[in-house]
Amino acid sequence: MILVSSCLAGLEVRYNGSGSLDRRITRLIEEGQAVTVCPELLGGFSVPREPAEIQGGDGNDVLEGRAKVVELSGRDVTEMYVAGAYRTLEIAQEMGASTVVLKEYSPSCGSAMIYNGEFSNMKVEGIGVTTALLRKHGIQVESEISWLGSGE
Repeated sequence: MILVSSCLAGLEVRYNGSGSLDRRITRLIEEGQAVTVCPELLGGFSVPREPAEIQGGDGNDVLEGRAKVVELSGRDVTEMYVAGAYRTLEIAQEMGASTVVLKEYSPSCGSAMIYNGEFSNMKVEGIGVTTALLRKHGIQVESEISWLGSGE
């Protein structure tokens, strides 16, 4: 079973109320091979919400208490991101997910690149909070870019 970001299935759950529909993901869901999850909604966020970025590192640093996730207004929302990551981990473990495909660049889901924490639209190497937690527990996480681009 594959766990995928809800936004990749076209669900309008991103911070700005949009989705990122990918028909290949939709097909997997329709065939019963994938289930959707949104770590941010699981952490207690609503739609729409303020954009947020990791400041002081990446998802690994957030989990270790060395970085935080903040919204554009400056509100610290680290606890909600961590809560959503742990709930996603529970779901992945309950499902026996072999792979998790998450939305690149997100402070939750990024698996190779995230925004730099300055709200300047600049991306840097790094991973989101959920990706960091899943990988710490031995779960394979990929972005839609690398996974869908691989021809699977």
